[in-house]
Amino acid sequence: MNKRSRRKMLVAMVIFGVSIATVLALTAFDENLLYFYSPTQIHEGEAPQNRSFRVGGLVVDGSVRREENSLAVQFDLTDNAAVVPVTYTGILPDLFREGQGIVAMGRLDASGLFVADEVLAKHDENYMPPEVADALNTAHEAGKSGQPTTY
Repeated sequence: MNKRSRRKMLVAMVIFGVSIATVLALTAFDENLLYFYSPTQIHEGEAPQNRSFRVGGLVVDGSVRREENSLAVQFDLTDNAAVVPVTYTGILPDLFREGQGIVAMGRLDASGLFVADEVLAKHDENYMPPEVADALNTAHEAGKSGQPTTY
């Protein structure tokens, strides 16, 4: 091989290597994104079935059910237009209560139950996570009134 052929081969290998590295980086980045969905979006089927995401809304009054001698808790989450059942095993935040705005991170199972890995609650009475506030405003502006739809 002459010098020119070796140089072409080297340039081709560098371009191939950079291309592979870019594809791997973009794939890893996409897999680590954590999207936010409202209960209405979940009810409409927009949420993914096979990956983690966040859901936010208000804990429905009277919906919190705790298993005896366990850290497992089930509750319903609403944006006042749709309701999503949530299950969580672990210690809930001190500020968690019915009527509270929360964000839960986890996955949707095949039956439509959101299995949370983490539950976050607002930190004072005037704060609501922006995603939750936007979802509640969107549901309100869309004119969806009356009884929320259950998933």
